[in-house]
Amino acid sequence: MDLDAARQALEEFIPHVKNISDGSIKKMAGRDLMRFKEFKKQGIAVKFGRFTQKENKQIQKNVEEFLSLTGIDSAEKLLFTSRYPEDKDTIHRLKTEHHFCEKISEGIPRPWRLIYYRARKMFDPNNYKGRYTKEEKEKLKKYQALHGNDWKKISELMSRSNLSVAMKFSEIKSAINYGTWTKEETQKLMNAVKEVLRRRLETENPSSHSSLEQSNEDPWIDREKLYQQLPWTEIETKVGSRYWRQCKQKWNSILTSKLTKGQQLYRGTNGLQAKINLIKRLHETKAEDASEVNWDELSNAIGDVPRAYVQSKFYRLKVSSVPLWKRKTFSEIIDYLYEKKLPELEEML
Repeated sequence: MDLDAARQALEEFIPHVKNISDGSIKKMAGRDLMRFKEFKKQGIAVKFGRFTQKENKQIQKNVEEFLSLTGIDSAEKLLFTSRYPEDKDTIHRLKTEHHFCEKISEGIPRPWRLIYYRARKMFDPNNYKGRYTKEEKEKLKKYQALHGNDWKKISELMSRSNLSVAMKFSEIKSAINYGTWTKEETQKLMNAVKEVLRRRLETENPSSHSSLEQSNEDPWIDREKLYQQLPWTEIETKVGSRYWRQCKQKWNSILTSKLTKGQQLYRGTNGLQAKINLIKRLHETKAEDASEVNWDELSNAIGDVPRAYVQSKFYRLKVSSVPLWKRKTFSEIIDYLYEKKLPELEEML
């Protein structure tokens, strides 16, 4: 199949296919297209976003079955073959002979590449090493000075995952303030986000400037543009005194305040009713995992607020109300809130 035909065939399953590189299109045509067509016959749509608990279990099952089939003695050897140079040729041969790509993605309606990355994250022992020691932090700073942002190289030197070293360096690279945001910091954040959105808007529509030239006191761009993925590491650099996760959390709180025009939607009797509505709506979804919830629709349970606001309220609700919530599945948390917390809230109301 030529490139144009492959892209056209994949467009049925992947709406954003036009943004995918030619090389990736060729790989997907070989690895994914037939799988996608089989899922379509079963009435199953191709999925993106967070993996569900059910999908994680399927990946685990697929990996364990492949290890049993080939005799490879660990998931780390299978998924991080470069760490075992003496076994590399044998493992590659076994993966080819036993159709590793097909086996690892069995039963999961997602692009193979995303399933493979998820499996690597799940089975990488370097992901679960706990807090960084002072010595590790110093090593990380030294390696970054030597190798720049080559996180793959640094992760090998540190025996930590790529994501772990990149995020930790983001936190320690400068003096970070953990206290209350000052007016100056907040303004820097607002300016940084505004600059990013102005650049993005001008790229998409060079003739459009007006909405970004309004006062900072108003939502100066439409809701969809305001609430979207932003380059947080770039914004972190512009703010200077906060790391990216703090910037993201603060922006979500600013955005919520702007879009609700300061309404106190989560206080008093309104707050009780909002919690009741939220629990009922979540229970009605019968979702097995948070990624299966349409948080945008659910925002109507509280008011005209962004999904991040609803998600943060749900997080506070489960932390404050559900004992040992970290050990429970998403559906178990919802069931507990519905059976135990809901009657209590209704009585209070």
